[in-house]
Amino acid sequence: QVEEELRAGCARQARQLQEMGRRERLLRAELRQAGEQLESLKIQVMQVCSPSAAGTTGKSITDSQVVEKVRQLSEENQESQEREKCLQEELSSRLTKEKEVSANIEVFKNSLQGLQ
Repeated sequence: QVEEELRAGCARQARQLQEMGRRERLLRAELRQAGEQLESLKIQVMQVCSPSAAGTTGKSITDSQVVEKVRQLSEENQESQEREKCLQEELSSRLTKEKEVSANIEVFKNSLQGLQ
């Protein structure tokens, strides 16, 4: 009976080891796939951000290159937004002045008509 229990215990442990091995292989495959996806994403980001830099064949794009390019684009975007805001303010100011001039012209026209 003890021998049967030992055999059953060994069989359970063997199944557990097989299951652990299977899980390890799956995890390694998933890790490899995630690494490939990351590399693909880095290449895509660089192609969008800087097509000439992404065209370098044989050279692996580093994480820091991708981060730097994204940071650079973010700064450019912020500068563009600030410039747009300034231009909108300038446009608004000019429209206000134009309305004032138009109103003054109307007053002047009415004054001229009154004088005639």
